[in-house]
Amino acid sequence: MSLRMRGALAAALSALAMPALAHVSFETAEATPNATYKAVLRVPHGCDGQPTLKVRVRIPEGVVDVKPMPKAGWKLETSRGAYVRAYQVHGEAVSEGVTDIIWSGSLDDAYYDEFVFRAYFTDAYQPGATVYFPVVQECEKGVAEWVQVPGAGEDPHQLVSPAPGVRIAAAANAAPVAQKAGTLTIEQPWSRATPDGAKVGGGYLRITNTGQEADRLIGGSFPGASRVEAHEMAMEGDIMRMRPVQGGIEIKPGATVDLKPGGHHLMLMDLKEPLKEGQTVKGTLVFEKAGPVEVVFTVRGMGGAAPAANGHRH
Repeated sequence: MSLRMRGALAAALSALAMPALAHVSFETAEATPNATYKAVLRVPHGCDGQPTLKVRVRIPEGVVDVKPMPKAGWKLETSRGAYVRAYQVHGEAVSEGVTDIIWSGSLDDAYYDEFVFRAYFTDAYQPGATVYFPVVQECEKGVAEWVQVPGAGEDPHQLVSPAPGVRIAAAANAAPVAQKAGTLTIEQPWSRATPDGAKVGGGYLRITNTGQEADRLIGGSFPGASRVEAHEMAMEGDIMRMRPVQGGIEIKPGATVDLKPGGHHLMLMDLKEPLKEGQTVKGTLVFEKAGPVEVVFTVRGMGGAAPAANGHRH
């Protein structure tokens, strides 16, 4: 074997023997909107063998009520600032708070440690989104910046120095926050997962009209569907059939209308790909008077039922 080949082989074996670069990350990388989250930030190493002397965490907009945990042997500092807008936290408006956390101390490259803070994720983030927290390690010699955020469609695992992220998930058995559109209140938009090859899906929700005039749900749009139609299940002789609702679905003054399986509902026509359980998909409802309203549909299992509701008229 030539000297050059030996050198190349030695370099390859050395690279294989080296551990993969461990990123700064959160112990629990999932949270729910409108809820408190305990962030445990894991720092697995220093900067090229050098001890870590500072850990800086940037708090993104929409994450509020931040309270870092003091750490024995480390100095704790925070920066505060105004939010872009006020957020509701436990019924109170919050317009400013912690924007940066800094722990100063010393962590040898050979050791692993955790840095903890508490935060509240507001409804600025909906299920399916990922919230990124840029982190900078300042070391004895050098800096490690974990600040890269993936662009649309980009795989975060391909980034060299990715910012640690927290994925937003829907709370178990929780209904989305009700939306207002003029005198209409829109609650719990959802759909069922569809099998591969299915060309239609269903859209379900609850609409309450608190006004003095009737309105009508006349259609909408849904990503991956060519059109959205209002349908109903009705008896024709001894047979239950589904048919379009001419002129849309009326919501009378003071009334609540449930769009649900077996009754009035939306048909998502000509689906280009199946709906998967756990997805959240943004769509648009169109009303005769209230106009277009953006909503987020939660996709439940194929046998899924509507979210539990209390105190509503049917």
